[in-house]
Amino acid sequence: MTTQVRSVDEGAFREAISHFATGVTVITTLYQGRPAGMTASAVASLSLDPVLLLVCINHTLPTHQAIDASKRFVVNVLGEGQEELALHFARPSPDKFASVELKQGHELPILERAIAYFVCDVHERFPGGDHSIFIGLVRECGTTPGRRPLLYFRSRFGALRDPEAEFL
Repeated sequence: MTTQVRSVDEGAFREAISHFATGVTVITTLYQGRPAGMTASAVASLSLDPVLLLVCINHTLPTHQAIDASKRFVVNVLGEGQEELALHFARPSPDKFASVELKQGHELPILERAIAYFVCDVHERFPGGDHSIFIGLVRECGTTPGRRPLLYFRSRFGALRDPEAEFL
């Protein structure tokens, strides 16, 4: 029995998926003594036992190669007002970290102004079309209370109203 796969128009898919609001993150790592990083929205919690999350990264990006080799990465969750930082890490650049503040005392690059971060070891890697799905075993995490997340919806940045953050 042959199964026929229906092809979906890429433009139609992009339009439809843009209606799915996501958080905005910067994925970072350190490989051969140099930091690497990129903006990503394909990030999700996966498991509590063990504590796992996943990130999906295009095969062609330098950050993919760095994570694949180093076997470690950080998910930095961006907050409201960090649109320029998201765009900075989305663009190619010889040194994306030149003017970016990092938390001190950590082996991997953690963005100083991230509202949350997750330091991970690569637990597994799976193919996913033109991306790899990296499953990260969370080794450390932290938050900055009182800040709202940066969201991405219909190809634009936005924010979420957080009544708890409004009173801090």
